[in-house]
Amino acid sequence: MSLTIRKDLGNIPAYVPGKRRDDALKLSSNETTLPPLEHAVAAMAEAVAGVNRYPDMSVDGLKKALAAHLKVSYDQVTCGCGSSALCQQLVQATCRPGDEVIFAWRSFEAYPIFAMVTGATPVTVPLTKEHTHDLAAMAAAVTEKTKLIFVCNPNNPTGTTVTKKQFTDFMAAIPDHVVVALDEAYFEYVRDTDTPVATEEIKKYPNLVGLRTFSKAYGLAGLRVGYAFGNPEIISAMEKCSLPFGVNSIAQAGAVASLEATDELLARTEDTVVERTRVAEAIGAVPSQANFVWYPATTPEEAKKVADSLAAQGVLVRCFPEGVRITVTVAPESTTLLDAWDKVGK
Repeated sequence: MSLTIRKDLGNIPAYVPGKRRDDALKLSSNETTLPPLEHAVAAMAEAVAGVNRYPDMSVDGLKKALAAHLKVSYDQVTCGCGSSALCQQLVQATCRPGDEVIFAWRSFEAYPIFAMVTGATPVTVPLTKEHTHDLAAMAAAVTEKTKLIFVCNPNNPTGTTVTKKQFTDFMAAIPDHVVVALDEAYFEYVRDTDTPVATEEIKKYPNLVGLRTFSKAYGLAGLRVGYAFGNPEIISAMEKCSLPFGVNSIAQAGAVASLEATDELLARTEDTVVERTRVAEAIGAVPSQANFVWYPATTPEEAKKVADSLAAQGVLVRCFPEGVRITVTVAPESTTLLDAWDKVGK
């Protein structure tokens, strides 16, 4: 029997999640160690009683809360099953087979997957030697086939940011019809004031959309809820590509409750900011603006050796061919990491 399955699916890379092990410290997925606030837990527990009904498909309550939080209009916001789903919806809304999607490399590993699933062609542009986006080279890579560009800021997995001038010069070089996504999944950990902020930049550029998530600083990774904001035309197009009832009712309740306690939640990020400096300086990692640090390797073999050696000491990190990404959480876990780092001889 010959099944009508796309022949090109074999070329699409599989997404690799961070490893987990019950007896190990998991620093491989950029999660927060701290649980959701009690207020959010209570809201989610209450929502459980109504799961016999479908969730609000319009995500009305959360969109209203986000519009107020971001200081944008209601029609400028949409929600999805994590910001990852919104990235894919953005590709679907802008690209047809043969169109091109540009992004830095290495960056978020799902970008090429999102492009190829849609039939679009991923176009990668190498990072600079400082492990940052080469925005000038990304602008130069634009062709008549380019429909979408992802700028991950801070970049995953290197934790680096672009400057305001670099971004302004970049946007000036991008044709108005090309959509640019400023992916700010780690926005709440940024302390660098010389970097673009999507809520401000969308006022200048109708072709720009911001992406954020509740999975990181808000500690709701298991709920899968993210949001996008920008030009209502882009937002409407993204919503047409969304999965019906994609944001479940518990996620909606937890996200709204978390927004109500934003100040308390974001105060937690200060500990991570302190710890990422401590960790980066101790191991010689790249300075980061996210909740992780990047240890560049000279070869894939070196990266694997570091990750395997730490795993043998009970610390799980994320290994890439170009280096190792290590989640930064709280002081006791940083101490465990650094003790293991010393033992493996780094």
